[in-house]
Amino acid sequence: MLELLVVVGRALALGLRGHRELVLENLALRQQLMAMKRATRRPHLQARDRLFWIALRRVWSNWRTAVVLVRPETVVGWHRDWLRRRWTRRSTHRPTGHPPVSREIGALVRDMATANPLWGAPRVHGERRTLGVDVSERTVSRLLKRCPRPPSQTWRSGTRSECTAG
Repeated sequence: MLELLVVVGRALALGLRGHRELVLENLALRQQLMAMKRATRRPHLQARDRLFWIALRRVWSNWRTAVVLVRPETVVGWHRDWLRRRWTRRSTHRPTGHPPVSREIGALVRDMATANPLWGAPRVHGERRTLGVDVSERTVSRLLKRCPRPPSQTWRSGTRSECTAG
């Protein structure tokens, strides 16, 4: 890493003196030399090497003359792959709005609703606030819609039970 910083520092110094083409060619050759030193047999180019060539391709028009390790078409392919991944990341759908309610909070709402079937969302919300769980009343009402209450007695079943009991 220190070697790379020294190379970049020297390149900046030469570049400021007006030797742009020489600096870029020197950088390209030194980068390939460092990749060759890392390898035992065949040089294995890492992601940072590929990014270097992608950046060099955008900055220097004669970059093809300095490529030794790979073909120029390979560098163009790397650039296309990088652009494809970049635009895929940018165009993917990101979820909007608030994050989902945790399972523990949903379970607590369902437990309170089943234990107290006459309570509505405002009452469950108030009881939850006393417990220290802060969730909006609207969220509680959405969670209550998901858990159905047991069916209440109909008028007919209510009269039957009174007739049979009495």
